[in-house]
Amino acid sequence: MNGPHLSVLPRDGGPVSAWMLEPGTPLPLLQPRDGLDRAPAALLDLHLPVALEAVFALRPDLPAVSLGGVLPASSALLAGGIALQPAGQPATVSRELFWQWDRLWLTDRRDPPPSQCVFSKDGRRHPRRPPKPVGTVYRRHIPWLDQAFSLRAMDVERDLATVNRWMNEPAVAHFWQETGDLDHHRRYLSGVAADPHTVGLIGCLDDRPFCYVEAYWAKEDRIAPFYDAADHDRGWHVLVGEPALRGRPFLTAWMPGVSHYLFLDDCRTQRLVIEPRIDNRRMIRSLNRCGYASLKEIQFPHKRAVLGLLMRERFFDDALWIPRADDADASSGPSLAVPQS
Repeated sequence: MNGPHLSVLPRDGGPVSAWMLEPGTPLPLLQPRDGLDRAPAALLDLHLPVALEAVFALRPDLPAVSLGGVLPASSALLAGGIALQPAGQPATVSRELFWQWDRLWLTDRRDPPPSQCVFSKDGRRHPRRPPKPVGTVYRRHIPWLDQAFSLRAMDVERDLATVNRWMNEPAVAHFWQETGDLDHHRRYLSGVAADPHTVGLIGCLDDRPFCYVEAYWAKEDRIAPFYDAADHDRGWHVLVGEPALRGRPFLTAWMPGVSHYLFLDDCRTQRLVIEPRIDNRRMIRSLNRCGYASLKEIQFPHKRAVLGLLMRERFFDDALWIPRADDADASSGPSLAVPQS
């Protein structure tokens, strides 16, 4: 994106589209160069969402944009409730709604399963959880890194050696306390794979693995007794195993990315929780910058922790997928083009 102009370049080598963001009242106007009314429907469905992602990523101050015209009735943005178009009026897209549109970032999109309550082994009543995902589940271009952050489902044998190396790295071992040989971590990861309330994920930048995430359903987790856990609350643990990919520019990509994925994965999820060890001050500060409120201290058998919580409404209304001004310069990403997701 260069000033008010941007281009969408499809990865498959298809036609390039040019877009303009122009001042307007009451909302700025985003239009293809030749106007919305002359744009082919296929281009609007494929390229318009990518152009909107670029605008909202690089201009987080914009709460909404006008498309300056009427979208075709078949538009996926209209059908998904993302674009709003009163009768005879130009279509508009709000930042808050757009970033909840799972089709743009989830690569393993599934509708939430019908509700059926079951009991966990320890007698906790909770909704039946969906099957574990397979392969890549989330991908998003990070403008200030000019790289793609992705999450894929952990595969025990594929990822065993990498996770074993990470778990034995001193900075990780200090907090996770899971050092051991390959057999130890094979048992550990196999336990995660067999646990219906937990999903192991590998975080990558441009498909290079660098972190391990354990996402869990809070209702049947050890955290549930410490707060009023709702049926679809999610929580997560993380380790960053590659020292070269630690630090603020990377954290401001993967931490909001994990939150974004968990909110998109089930539209019924309204809260995310996390419980870092109380002496992990750097992690707690990072969570606070990324929107998590520190509620209270809690005592587990194995650690004293801080209970942190992030509301869905705050994440999307405050655009928390974009770094705060003191974290990174979000305008320093690619200047001319945004790849099609």
